[in-house]
Parts: sequence; structure tokens; C-alpha cells
Amino acid sequence: MLSPETLQSASDTLRSLALDERLKQRALDIPDLARALRRVAARYIAGDTAADAIALLGANAARGHLGSVELVGESVRSRSTAARETRRLVDLAAGLAAEERPATICFDLSHIGALVSARLGLENASRIALAAREAGTSVLISAEGSDRTDLVLDLWERLSHDFPETGITLQARLHRTPSDLARVVRRPGPVRVVKGAFLEPEGVAFPRDSAPMLQAYRTAVAALVRAGHPVRIATHDADLVSGLRTDLGAELRGEHVEFEALQGLGVELLDGLAAEGFVTREYVVYGPEWWLYVLNRIAEHPGRAILALADLGLARAPREDGDATAVRPWP
Repeated sequence: MLSPETLQSASDTLRSLALDERLKQRALDIPDLARALRRVAARYIAGDTAADAIALLGANAARGHLGSVELVGESVRSRSTAARETRRLVDLAAGLAAEERPATICFDLSHIGALVSARLGLENASRIALAAREAGTSVLISAEGSDRTDLVLDLWERLSHDFPETGITLQARLHRTPSDLARVVRRPGPVRVVKGAFLEPEGVAFPRDSAPMLQAYRTAVAALVRAGHPVRIATHDADLVSGLRTDLGAELRGEHVEFEALQGLGVELLDGLAAEGFVTREYVVYGPEWWLYVLNRIAEHPGRAILALADLGLARAPREDGDATAVRPWP
């Protein structure tokens, strides 16, 4: 049995590797290694294309879940790349409309040019938000590292003046989140509450899954629920959900409250909540730029490294919901 300190060290190492763009490029430039890594990623990613994601949204809808969808990517520093990724997200909106899948479109602002300039990020986000509105849905802005939180919130606030339905993500483990929460509830868009997966210094964030972080999560959710503000409770932590049910009881059945889970991290909790009549949503991710996303998912729970070995055919392990290991093929 590995000690908590060893597991935390492994988690921090994975998060550091996730941010190493040179390592990513070297690994993906080796064909055999790239194919192996894609087998690991297939647990967490619908595939390379919007069509892959839309097909999975349909399967999830058959299980009773609403949908969110993200073209994974971040830290774009080229105006032309930002334009290309924006077009892809606009095309995603058209694809959702054609298939009558009104899933929320989610993205990092840094994926569409916010690091090139704030103005470019806002212009591209506005294009996507308009396309989403025309498709009968809306957008939700994802969280990034704490060094970008001010930029993300400033641009979200400006975007939400023209598109008030636009949602935002807050990380419960950041010490600043209570003040950020007071700010974002002034706008009507949904607030997605996550624990927070980024490698952060102790002065900025609570340790992940520490008692103070879990309490901060419960406090943020309770504030949103009791204010009647649209909230997406994004977690796979059954104990945390149990605690929220103890705290809030029937208040969690309000129309403004949803439970959300990422694909690939087990279905038992979300399916069980749907069966009880709660509003549920599954978050589907697609696209070729999955390196950071997948390593962060594994880093959240270092035991997922065993699942990665299973996906490589080097071990046999249960899925997080307890069923036998099974991963969709992804060439």
C-alpha cells in the first residue's frame, strides 16, 4: 500500500508532466508510443472528431443524461491556430443543431486566443456563443490555472453582457473562490463547481481532497443552491455527493441544480442519481490535443495509473464503477 505522501508526489509529478509541451511532442512523435498513449486516452476522450462526441452524447442521452461537450485544447499562442480552433467550435455548434443535441459547448479561453490578446479571446468566444445560441444551446467557460483566473473571469464577464446565458467554472480548492463566487452570481449563467485539478502552490489552493477543500466545495454549492442560481455540481466523489445530500436534502431537486460527471470516470454514481430523479449531465471531451487533459485526469487519482496499464494490456483492473475493464476502441 502506497503512502498518501507517495500518492501525492506521483500526482504532482503527473501534473508537471502534463504541462511539459516538449515532452508531449517527443512522445507523440514516436508512432508506437503515440498509439499506446491513445489507448490510454480512449478511456477519457470520445475521439478526434465532433462526430465522435455527438455520437457519445446520443448514447448518454439514452441513459437519461443531458450533455456538455468540449473540444479539448489550451494555451494557444498563435492567432491562426486560435482562428482554426474557433471555426471547429462553431462547426460543432452546427453539428449539434443538425443532430438535435442541445449540449452545452465548453472550452478554455486560452484555446481560442486569450493568451494572444484578451480582445482576440473575447471576439472568438463571442463567435462561438452566437453559434451556440443559434443552435439552441449555450457555452460554458472552463477553469484554467490560478495564474489565468483573473483573465478568465474578466473575459467571461464581458462575454456574458451580450450572452447572459454563458456559464463559468469555479474551482473550490482556490482560496479566492468565495470572493469570485460573490462576483459571478451577479450574472445569470450557470456556475459549474469543480474541485480543481491544476498543480497549485499551498498559498493559493487547499490540497486536493483535504478537509478544508471539501468543506469549501460544500459551502460554494450550498450558497448557489439556496440562492436559486443555476449550478452544476461537477464531481465523481460519492462521499462528497452524500455530504451535499445531507446538507441540502430536497433542495438538490430544484430545476436549477444539476449533477455533472466526466466521461471515463465511472457511470454508477451519475446513473444512480438519474434513476432517483435528479437532473444529470455527462461531460464529453474530444479532439487530438488531449495530452494535458488526460494526464490531469489520471493525476486527480493516481490509482488510475493502474487503469492506464490495463488499457495498455499490461494489467487487468476494474473500472471506477466496479465493472470489468472495457474501453471503446479508438484507432
